[in-house]
Amino acid sequence: MPSQLWPYITPGIPDELFEHLPGIPLSQREVRLLLIAQLRLTSDSVLWDIGAGTGTIPVEVGLLCPKGQIIAIERDEEVANLIKRNCDRFEVKNVEVIEGSAPECLHGLKVAPHRVCIEGGRPIQDILQAAWHYLPPSGRVVATAANLESLYAISQSFSLLRARNIEVVQSAVNRLETRGFSQTFTAVDPIFILSGEKLD
Repeated sequence: MPSQLWPYITPGIPDELFEHLPGIPLSQREVRLLLIAQLRLTSDSVLWDIGAGTGTIPVEVGLLCPKGQIIAIERDEEVANLIKRNCDRFEVKNVEVIEGSAPECLHGLKVAPHRVCIEGGRPIQDILQAAWHYLPPSGRVVATAANLESLYAISQSFSLLRARNIEVVQSAVNRLETRGFSQTFTAVDPIFILSGEKLD
């Protein structure tokens, strides 16, 4: 359902509309669109967003899936409060923010996911394997990798878990920006988006 701040039914909220904190990751709009596309959501999907950062994915998915439920997991109290503030900004009511470290906090979640989004976390393999355990058949994981080490770790985990229908997309986005009197294209940091399904 649209909010007053974003009165549209399409995703792609401009980055500057979110409240953010220095040093806290923010999934940029174009990357966010790719990530949401890979989630393959339904109107009533239950999504676990692990390492939710600024809360851009929970906000977008909360608006797209009004009958759904989003669990945003973030280990830092200040960042967890930031997610809550961004949900309030966009009048999103179906996001629950859990302050805790994955994978340890996952066993305490009350509702199992249909989809899992992993946007961070140092023990990425441990997080992915633990989250996989809670997915039903046809459940889907989408994970992002900003470096070669994370890309390898996620790929290896998908192989060990026998994930099916694996897809890997790398973003390559350039934005038009005004600098002084001229307009130039500035590259957005590339990121890999990996997705896989649990079929049994």
